[in-house]
Amino acid sequence: MKRTLTVCPYCGTGCMFYLVSDNGRLVGVEPSSSHPVSRGGLCVKGWNAFAFVHHPERLTTPLIRKNGTLEPASWDEALDLVVARLTQIQRQHGADSVMFASSAKATNEENYLLMKLARAVFQTNNIDHCARLCHSSTVTGLAETFGSGAMTNTISCIDETDVIFVIGSNTTEQHPLIGSRIMNAVRSGTRLIVADNRRIRLARQADLHLRHTNGSDVPLLCGMMHVIIAEGLADTKFITTRTENYAALAESVADWTPERSAAETGLEAADIIAAARLYAGAERAMIFYSMGITQHSHGVDNVRCVASLAMLTGNIGRPGTGVNPLRGQNNVQGGCDMGALPDLYSGYQKVSDPENRQKFATAWRVPALPASPGLPLTRAMDAASEGKLFALFVMGENPLISDPDQHHARRALENLELLVVQDIFLTETAALAHVVLPAACYAEKEGTFTNTERRVQHLCKAVEPPGEAKTDGEIICAMAKKAGYDGMSYASQSEVMAEIASLTPSYGGISYDRLAPHGMPWPCPTPEHPGTPILHHEQFTRGRGHFSPVSHSLPREQTDADYPLVLTTGRTYFHWHTGTMTRRTHLLDREEPTSFLELHPDDAARLSIRHRDRLLVTSRRGSIQTEARVTTMVIPGVVFMPFHFAEGAANCLTNNVLDPESSIPEFKVCAVRLEKLP
Repeated sequence: MKRTLTVCPYCGTGCMFYLVSDNGRLVGVEPSSSHPVSRGGLCVKGWNAFAFVHHPERLTTPLIRKNGTLEPASWDEALDLVVARLTQIQRQHGADSVMFASSAKATNEENYLLMKLARAVFQTNNIDHCARLCHSSTVTGLAETFGSGAMTNTISCIDETDVIFVIGSNTTEQHPLIGSRIMNAVRSGTRLIVADNRRIRLARQADLHLRHTNGSDVPLLCGMMHVIIAEGLADTKFITTRTENYAALAESVADWTPERSAAETGLEAADIIAAARLYAGAERAMIFYSMGITQHSHGVDNVRCVASLAMLTGNIGRPGTGVNPLRGQNNVQGGCDMGALPDLYSGYQKVSDPENRQKFATAWRVPALPASPGLPLTRAMDAASEGKLFALFVMGENPLISDPDQHHARRALENLELLVVQDIFLTETAALAHVVLPAACYAEKEGTFTNTERRVQHLCKAVEPPGEAKTDGEIICAMAKKAGYDGMSYASQSEVMAEIASLTPSYGGISYDRLAPHGMPWPCPTPEHPGTPILHHEQFTRGRGHFSPVSHSLPREQTDADYPLVLTTGRTYFHWHTGTMTRRTHLLDREEPTSFLELHPDDAARLSIRHRDRLLVTSRRGSIQTEARVTTMVIPGVVFMPFHFAEGAANCLTNNVLDPESSIPEFKVCAVRLEKLP
């Protein structure tokens, strides 16, 4: 049997393992005992990451919709149709009438190529990916405060810290190997604060569990900062030498007394004081957060507060410290790094800067590149539903399930003149498409992924794609050629990475021959540079760290007599994203086969609901059916649903209101009512 070292295709932790194959078929997985992140361990999804690859529902040939039915077609027919229709729509409605949605499941090279296709070939900055739905708040907020929107420290820093503050992250289920590392640190004496109103597994290990109300992160963090300043716990030397705008921050939190913060969060003032003292009193403290912080209509403000808390206490730029946003998908960090964003080229270089445009235009051998930032993906869906966007090319994502307000998403997709979906399975979105292109999965191609700690890792091919399926990169380059552009012919993926390195300062020293065996973290500006495990060591990327005061905004949707409960959403241990891969993995689907809703026993008693009753859940946008789980995991007045299940789609209910700065939807708070079904 053959063993191929590669990277897990699930969360952003970036574990490496060996895919074991026999006669061209995958038969199992073996963890890498020497990998610095996974260290010989895997979560249940990683152990089963081979199981979906040979599933009988894999797409094997292009499909074109004819007379309302998707029918097999040749590659030439499918790609000729896609390029001709995109070109025709642009001639009729303008260059920005089309949109390209890249993928956090695709490699760095493939995200870069789709970004290049959109900008150099089709002359539009309408390129985005699912970071818009998970961490666009992070990119905006940390870029403003630190100068870089990435995790500042390494996962191994967990072993060196004194206090860990986890807020808005169910780490053991979303990033299991990081969660287990945190629990091991706690067993060795590290103190733990968890801010989450669900009683997640980490909360059971915590010194302090803050069960604050949904959408009250700003009052909680501002209350902690008030205590730190009032009690003289701030790191004045760090503030003076490394930061700016401190006076404005101090003034903005002056009124956030523990009592006021408690009133807004539902906590006890004593708990807010205790959290502030514990975090600020540590020599080294780390903050970890995820979508519980970002997915709000004020998500950027939440991130600003997290950054300010770290700077206020000098917990940045050293081992065992830092602000550490945990990326949800395997390559969402890389998708951002590669410029699959409407306003940025690779390496976060602004498209509005004439020098940047000239640099990329020269390298790509085109006369000019578009200057105006494109549409964020969430606003593109709005434009499509309003008849203002006419074509959408989707690579490796399933917006019909992942976007908020499913009826709105369906209306947008059905309103398009052209919907092209490139994927490994016929997803719910692909079932609506005019053209479906069969793609290779992670086990069937070469490239790189960048994990949540900025570690760029080499993905190796273990088996051949099924049928006529091609890699995403091959498909993109073939489209460019059919569109008449000859600047996307590469002999290997390493050539693509060489082009990325030549244009992207943070990846300037990264090449395939430097990535064995376990990758390296950016920034890595030159071929001699060893990579940068910890950011902002002597100075921030922007120079001085910037304190950004915020004001408190309530969630945009409030409960009332008709919709008296708050719904929040998230992941489960056994499934991932929209379930495209995990729900085609027998063991994982067996463990968590159906949608469910958690509600507190007090709410269940009031509504005469018992455990496992069938429920109708209704928001102002729609209704779904699901199963009740009566549990003290949630607090009274709050219910929780995972978003993996198409037949009980939580995003049929969620609110499409967006953060005005990052355009991220408010997935974490909407108002619902429950009815017990007969």
